[in-house]
Amino acid sequence: MAAFTDKGKFLLAARRYRHGAHIEYIISLDADDLSQSSNAYVGKLSSDFLGTNFTIYDSQPPHSGAKPSSSRTSRRFASKRISPQVPAGNFEVGKVSYKFNLLKSRGPRRMVCSVKCPLPEKRADKHLDDSKAKIAEGAAPGLAILKNKAPRWHEHLQCWCLNFHGRVTVASVKNFQLAATVDPSQPGGKGDEEKVLLQFGKVGDDTFTMDYRSPLSPYLAFAICLTSFGTKLACE
Repeated sequence: MAAFTDKGKFLLAARRYRHGAHIEYIISLDADDLSQSSNAYVGKLSSDFLGTNFTIYDSQPPHSGAKPSSSRTSRRFASKRISPQVPAGNFEVGKVSYKFNLLKSRGPRRMVCSVKCPLPEKRADKHLDDSKAKIAEGAAPGLAILKNKAPRWHEHLQCWCLNFHGRVTVASVKNFQLAATVDPSQPGGKGDEEKVLLQFGKVGDDTFTMDYRSPLSPYLAFAICLTSFGTKLACE
């Protein structure tokens, strides 16, 4: 699967792989070269067996001093990189969890994301070079906690509804909107549950729209949206 801008310009691509009971998505800047040993490799998304918990990895360190994952795959990837100017490894930058639905109801999915926001330093982000997109300087560092906005039941239409302001036109369990919430571990932390930072929804048979804003980068937004694909055992 691939992501394009509104003008049809290619942004990112991902391919799904199965490793035993786990699923991984390799994310690349080149739709024809989706390998961890490629210079186009951006990062990966890993899920658990149930498809309800995901970890997002970036090929670049999110901040100075960050340590890469110690997994076997990360070590193998690092050994293949030959450029000393490019940090090698998989650095954890976020987690996405889908809440269990033990009653098996047909209600909407519930998801919580925790992502590391870009630090306020002047760094050229290789994920954005080709798209000419830039993350706003001064974005708050640290962990951002995002939760999906709860839809409302529409009695006349007999379905769960969210206001996507015309950007989503097809009903789907994959549709969602994420807003920032207060992190209880951070005193004085602020959240704005009405300000949508990321929305994703269906507009055709195999076509979806993705809208995001700072402090999310295109890469983080794309990785979060990838988690909506696939079966979520015990969640639906």
